[in-house]
Amino acid sequence: MENISEPKVFANTVILQSEGLLKYILETGVYPREAETLKELRNATAKHPMGFMGAAPDAGQLMAMLLKVSNAKRTIEVGVFTGYSLLLTALTIPDDGKIIAMDPDRKAYEIGLPFIKRAGVEHKIDFIESPALPVLDKLIEDAGNEGSFDFAFIDADKKNYWNYHERVMRLVKIGGIVAYDNALWGGTVALPEKAVSKDKREWRLLSLAFNEAISKDCRVEIAFVSIGDGVIICRRIA
Repeated sequence: MENISEPKVFANTVILQSEGLLKYILETGVYPREAETLKELRNATAKHPMGFMGAAPDAGQLMAMLLKVSNAKRTIEVGVFTGYSLLLTALTIPDDGKIIAMDPDRKAYEIGLPFIKRAGVEHKIDFIESPALPVLDKLIEDAGNEGSFDFAFIDADKKNYWNYHERVMRLVKIGGIVAYDNALWGGTVALPEKAVSKDKREWRLLSLAFNEAISKDCRVEIAFVSIGDGVIICRRIA
């Protein structure tokens, strides 16, 4: 998986194909509970040319619940973009919690930074402008970091998902949660290749390979959730 070239990124359709039903879910159960700063950041992200890369608010709602039920305090975020999921995490974890967040695109992160500051949670965030693998490797070098994180959220380049998985398995504690976004790639994982547009085929293959690998990983319990663009939730058990 490490040697696969980086395919271009295009917007996916959401897994829930009924636009009316999705609109009902968002307007009834998601938007009314969304923090004002999150709503403002979501609207700001929508103006970005790649705004579709932002975390889906319904997936964010699920993520917040996972953070709460797991009593997460120390978390990792691989892939930040404008910071919707990062802000959501910072709003959810305790005041003395900490998020190690990594992304090579600081310019996109700075779109969300004013909202993070306004929410009063910047002190919880350690943003590192870098590709994720070197940062994760450096964390692993410190033996004190192994098994010390409660939660990780991965929403980055799909060709490295398994590489990220191997590293966060060392960093997240037994009983900790790891969530992988975009796992179903717009539903294309269930389609024959010829039925998938050429611009999505490479990403589909990457998703299929990762999904098959993680399904066989006895170190985790998993759940595929058809929300947003598909999320795999893992609980480390070994």
